[in-house]
Amino acid sequence: QVQLMESGGGLVQPGGSLRLSCAASGLFFRITTMGWYRQAPGKQRELVADITDDGITNYADSVKGRFTISRDNAKNTVYVQMTSLKPEDTAVYHCKAQGKRTILSPDKDYWGPGTQVTVSS
Repeated sequence: QVQLMESGGGLVQPGGSLRLSCAASGLFFRITTMGWYRQAPGKQRELVADITDDGITNYADSVKGRFTISRDNAKNTVYVQMTSLKPEDTAVYHCKAQGKRTILSPDKDYWGPGTQVTVSS
């Protein structure tokens, strides 16, 4: 099965930057869409950004102009560069991948364990 592992979270001051990475490993035929979701205490999980294997990106309105998502298909890795961070960006960030384990399999969602991002002075 596909395994996802995030890295890069931590504590940062308002206005600072962080770069999160998520690498997929295991046996799979294709990963189509990879992205980042976040959930803060007392709030619903929300999409931050995602990107298709063709490079089409999608961003939440709250992060447009501040976050940039990218991927390296050869490394099966997705990144999000986060700049101008705000306290309201504080959340657990989870990596999500949609893909097929074999050509005959339907698309399935895979989730990483999450990494904490805290924006505070």
